[in-house]
Amino acid sequence: MPKQTPETLTGAQIVVRLLERQGVRTVAGIPGGAILPIYDALSKSEIHHVLARHEQGGGFMAQGMARATGVPAVCMASSGPGATNLLTAIADAKLDSIPLVAITGQVPKPMIGTDAFQEVDTYGLSIPITKHNFLVGSADDLLTVIPRAFRIAASGRPGPVLVDIPKDVQNQLVDVDEWPAPGCADVVPPPDGELIGRAAAMINAAAKPVLYLGGGVVHSGAAEAAVALAQKARLPTVMTLMALGAMPVDHSLSLGMLGMHGARCTNLALDECDLLIAVGARFDDRATGKVAGFCPQAKIIHIDIDPSELDKIKTAHVGIAGDVRTVLELLQPVIESPQRHAWLARVASLKADHPLRMPGIDDPRTPYGLIRAVANCLDDEATITTDVGQHQMWVAQAYPLRRPRQWLTSGGLGTMGFGMPAAIGASLAEPERTVVCFTGDGSILMNIQELVTAAEEDVNVKIVLMNNSSLGLVFQQQTMFYGERIYASKFKGMPDFIRVAEGFGVPAVDLDKASDPLAALAAALATRGPMLIHASIAMHEQVLPMVPPGAANKEMIGG
Repeated sequence: MPKQTPETLTGAQIVVRLLERQGVRTVAGIPGGAILPIYDALSKSEIHHVLARHEQGGGFMAQGMARATGVPAVCMASSGPGATNLLTAIADAKLDSIPLVAITGQVPKPMIGTDAFQEVDTYGLSIPITKHNFLVGSADDLLTVIPRAFRIAASGRPGPVLVDIPKDVQNQLVDVDEWPAPGCADVVPPPDGELIGRAAAMINAAAKPVLYLGGGVVHSGAAEAAVALAQKARLPTVMTLMALGAMPVDHSLSLGMLGMHGARCTNLALDECDLLIAVGARFDDRATGKVAGFCPQAKIIHIDIDPSELDKIKTAHVGIAGDVRTVLELLQPVIESPQRHAWLARVASLKADHPLRMPGIDDPRTPYGLIRAVANCLDDEATITTDVGQHQMWVAQAYPLRRPRQWLTSGGLGTMGFGMPAAIGASLAEPERTVVCFTGDGSILMNIQELVTAAEEDVNVKIVLMNNSSLGLVFQQQTMFYGERIYASKFKGMPDFIRVAEGFGVPAVDLDKASDPLAALAAALATRGPMLIHASIAMHEQVLPMVPPGAANKEMIGG
């Protein structure tokens, strides 16, 4: 094979060429002085650049792309405040195991450490919140670093990787005579066969088992295998916030979301189980409540791609490190098909006696009724994003999620301002889908400037704004646990969101003023392009049931 003719390229041109070879079609970001060489090279590329209005918004747009597809997505920012604005989106990706490659500009190498204009130690700041990071020393290194960044982001437990590139490295000329292969996920070593056998024996022998699905089930494409295992072994199944949609909510074995705002029947079933099969879940405190009181009678099988998660919070009787899809597929043939009549009857009894109560489900002017009305206008192809707060928990409880990657929400970091830019990213990645962002008045104000990005990109995103003129979950906790001392959680000033949206170029409809809110909602959801749908919610509405902070899950309040 003839040797390639060397090309003389700048570091910036190498970055863009490597992104093209990686298959990147869309990036989100904001230019600035320290990253301008890359932007200059990007101007000559077929890659579509989405100009965010805040770097955090750009980071969440990239997250929306990555969460919707499972493929690493790219965001960009300049040095200094550009990079620091990006850090929250990177930290959010780390806690939810989202594959992200963040590329930041840095001041020239001779100026690093001199307190130069717009200089911060991006490398140092990002160490705790990335899976890996790089401060690139030469343009030659980019040929190794960029593919490695994508490989690391996608391999094993996914996560964010940051590449910080000094401006002089971007401008440095080098001869490239051979291009590296695109970075792709490492092959995961096969799981221990003996442990598979032990886990199968425990599942076959259990009288009252529960399958506990976490976000890793979605990340590994294991939802179908998880449902198949549940059906064969007749396992009542619970899901974390991050796993919603892995099993259809209306599946006969589904107990929905566990934990702080899960149904009473779900948490009570967990309290009685004798075997917990945790798959791609990390025993987060919002799921477990007081750890000592979580599944107190149960032996534990824990399956996770990240060995460091095994025995971290709950000691596993059998801990299997491996790709969860592979492990579930290996378990399937050695699992028996027990009847479990008594246990399934007990779970059915708990569901009948302690269901999730959703008052106002038929009234679109209530939280549950509005969410269900939106769902009734859409099919399962729609993608649902949320911000963080009461509306997030109401949607988690009430929206009928039936497919993996249908549900995009900020779980581990719980970042207000996530929902709308993530929805924009999801729509850019999958433009054929309708994307609905449920948000609150507190959350939308965190990144409201991205309305103009939604208008500019003409994304098919519907923003359902549930407005209770307060920081609803803070207000609820102050009401319940702080003697009703309401402080700094009620907004004294409230913008006219309809006029704000229209000012940004996004059409808006106010359900408060609609004589037929259901018809107005259906028309808004059916209209192509971005749309804000505003609905007032009573401030006193609460998300129930609720496990008090520090309490065991069976000590739920309300609901």
